[in-house]
Amino acid sequence: MRVTVIGCSGSFPGPDSPASSYLIEADGFALVLDLGNGALGSLQRFRSLQEIDAVCISHLHADHCLDLCGFWVARTYHPDGPQPRLPVHGPEGTAVRMAKAYDLEPEPGMCETFDFHVLRRGPYEIGPFRVTTALMPHPVEAYAFRIEHDGRALAYSGDTGVSDTLVELARGADLFLCEASFLEGPDLPSELHLTAREAGEHAARADVGRLVLTHLVPWNDQDTSLKEARTSGYGGDIELARVGASYEL
Repeated sequence: MRVTVIGCSGSFPGPDSPASSYLIEADGFALVLDLGNGALGSLQRFRSLQEIDAVCISHLHADHCLDLCGFWVARTYHPDGPQPRLPVHGPEGTAVRMAKAYDLEPEPGMCETFDFHVLRRGPYEIGPFRVTTALMPHPVEAYAFRIEHDGRALAYSGDTGVSDTLVELARGADLFLCEASFLEGPDLPSELHLTAREAGEHAARADVGRLVLTHLVPWNDQDTSLKEARTSGYGGDIELARVGASYEL
């Protein structure tokens, strides 16, 4: 299983990265996990849009789903004609939300191009992957993912506050993509995002193999995020997500 960072900026695209998006590949199957604003362009550096086999959306904030609009255009109006319907797995209401985002009538909306499925808790199969989700504390319905293939596991936090459920979902994962939106400070809102130190604490409790800090908000100093994560007690490798970084599991 190969994991490639397509976008890792938190809340909005930054100067060096689109918003959240990750490409997961195995056995010739290409799964895109989140497709935030700006990610569609970056994705084409690594895969043709016609080579994508499925999309999963963690939640319906723009920095995780908005580039589905551009993807709909690319597949609907391709010069070779409309492409086969692409499976899109997302929270309840994803089809309606995306139709509104592109000012389409709800019926058919994007449903002639995308085959929308409501996310299940799992485990269930998407292509060669075994997928398990868990609901996270966030202002909207938001999910974390565990994606497994051939004895290896990726955990992805999506957007979340502090969560024991996330620890259990990520337990023993080879790679943990964990959001680190906040730096330490007073009066941080609860059930919204993690600090980098909290990301490290979740990784330590879950005993993951490698921690990659992601959802890095552009106004934060990333070196400070990395330093704060290293005070968490997690003893494994910690690094900052960057566009194009690839991990073989």
